[in-house]
Amino acid sequence: MPGKAAPLRKDTGAAPGNPSVTAPASVASETPDPFAEVAALANRLTVSMVAQWTRGISPAALASAYFDWMSHLALAPGKLAHLALKAGRKEMRLAHFAAGNPPGAPVAPVIAPLPQDHRWDDPAWRDLPYAYWQQTFLLAQQWWDAATRDVPGMTPHHERVVNFVGRQLLDMVAPSNSPLTNPVLQRRIIETGGACLVEGARLLREDLERALRHSPPVGAEAFVPGEQVAVTPGQVVFRNELIELIQYAPTTDTVHVEPVLIVPAWIMKYYILDLSPANSLVKWLVEQGHTVFMISWRNPDGSLRDKDMNDYRRLGPMAALDAVQAITGAERMHGVGYCLGGTLLAIAAAAMARDGDDRLASLSLFAAQTEFSEPGELGLFIDPSQLEFLDEMMWTQGYLDSRQMAGTFELLRSNDLIWSRLIGEYLMGERPAMNDLMAWNADGTRMPYAMHSEYLRRLFLNDDLAEGRFPVDGRPVSLSDLHLPIFALGTETDHVAPWQSVHKLHMLTESEVTFVLTSGGHNAGIVSPPGHPHRHYRVLTRPEGGAYLDPASWEREAVLHEGSWWPEWAAWLAGRSGALVAPPPMGAPDKGFPPLLPAPGSYVHAA
Repeated sequence: MPGKAAPLRKDTGAAPGNPSVTAPASVASETPDPFAEVAALANRLTVSMVAQWTRGISPAALASAYFDWMSHLALAPGKLAHLALKAGRKEMRLAHFAAGNPPGAPVAPVIAPLPQDHRWDDPAWRDLPYAYWQQTFLLAQQWWDAATRDVPGMTPHHERVVNFVGRQLLDMVAPSNSPLTNPVLQRRIIETGGACLVEGARLLREDLERALRHSPPVGAEAFVPGEQVAVTPGQVVFRNELIELIQYAPTTDTVHVEPVLIVPAWIMKYYILDLSPANSLVKWLVEQGHTVFMISWRNPDGSLRDKDMNDYRRLGPMAALDAVQAITGAERMHGVGYCLGGTLLAIAAAAMARDGDDRLASLSLFAAQTEFSEPGELGLFIDPSQLEFLDEMMWTQGYLDSRQMAGTFELLRSNDLIWSRLIGEYLMGERPAMNDLMAWNADGTRMPYAMHSEYLRRLFLNDDLAEGRFPVDGRPVSLSDLHLPIFALGTETDHVAPWQSVHKLHMLTESEVTFVLTSGGHNAGIVSPPGHPHRHYRVLTRPEGGAYLDPASWEREAVLHEGSWWPEWAAWLAGRSGALVAPPPMGAPDKGFPPLLPAPGSYVHAA
């Protein structure tokens, strides 16, 4: 079990790999070195202390990536010459740009920003000298991208790491980040007479004080679970050491006979699926005539350090399935999983199929990966060196703290989550209003040492689930055993579970797969109630046993729709949910599942 020291192997005297051959006497007589455990402990403590300072980033992993890049680049004179030539051309283009655009004349740019880079949207960036600084930065950014790609012999993972780190360093010195070179900021300072800088300093002090107190961000107190968010009526009908199971009260006279069990991610609180009433997927689903159950995960502390993925499967979806069946009497139910909860649900479903358990009528997976060979930029932080570093940090405290995870996710979107905030809040003095999704995002959770280590190693690093090596109860499971309809959802701008990675589920099962690609990111793409402006989605169903379409081909053939994807899913679910019947009772005291307390329960409040 991950997180526990491996037992010392008894020496039988046989040579490794051949029990019939006696090992040399010097090997057979070896005894455990009493200092080895002390040395290992010293290693752990050292790495753990360094990890606290680096926020979990392994210096050894970075050094390895840069050595790989520099050594191979030094052995590629053709690449070096090409880069030098590109640098010279960019210098000439920049000189022509400056000479051909005198003050007051229209500026013809040399290079355009990437579509997703909104730092330069303001028209002031098209005036000199700001346009010159912007063009210099964009050309440097383009050159660096070329310098870290296609280096002969370089490891692809190291190539991505060096490229990513270089972009982070360049973004630090972008002209948009300095009052001396940012025309938008300069205009704001003039308009406010410098008051924006005073207000920004006040906001910075306020945020620092809250960070030191480990308090939620300003405005989050207006979104308390059970008061403004997570208010859909229901009852906690089951609790164990990892979950509380919430049954939501019906709002229709009749309900579909097959209930819905939702397994959210435990990397954050469950109520992203039950935000304010206007943004609540749970409330909306109940209004469509479904009996809905939701898992609310416990926020683990050091006492749960040794809980692994099998514990989460057994105490999570499997325990919940038993409770739902006992309460409703339904023979089958629909499983719904979001993010990491979807991955766990897919593992549980594969184990059920292997063992002849057919209680799942369908599977809906939202932004959930089952194949991890291309996990997106999050994979930059996944390699043996980095995971060993992370393991030692988690081993010391028994879990990975939400603040440590937040730093990683902020780096993935540093322009939006770090630099734009620095300029907008602390220099311009403009703090965006808090909303329910932002408040939820600040309500972080911890990850148990054993579970998170196993999850990262077995899934992200080794891709054991897709390769048929992930063990459940001592035997591997395979998604090829699934023969039930699947609704899989990806989001267009997902930095956590890129939709192309989510789409790879098509390669792992011959089941009927209805795949939907919706606008938005990992969180905002899910919270997409009908009537939300500027939403669209694509959908295409592959029949059971149908031919595989790669992501690019799928995107060309999928049908584009305007609006929310929720009605699309509701229609898909209703078509597989059986007859309408009277709602089941809330809980089943006679079967050991009495209502314990009103939703949202107690686990959601644990800090």
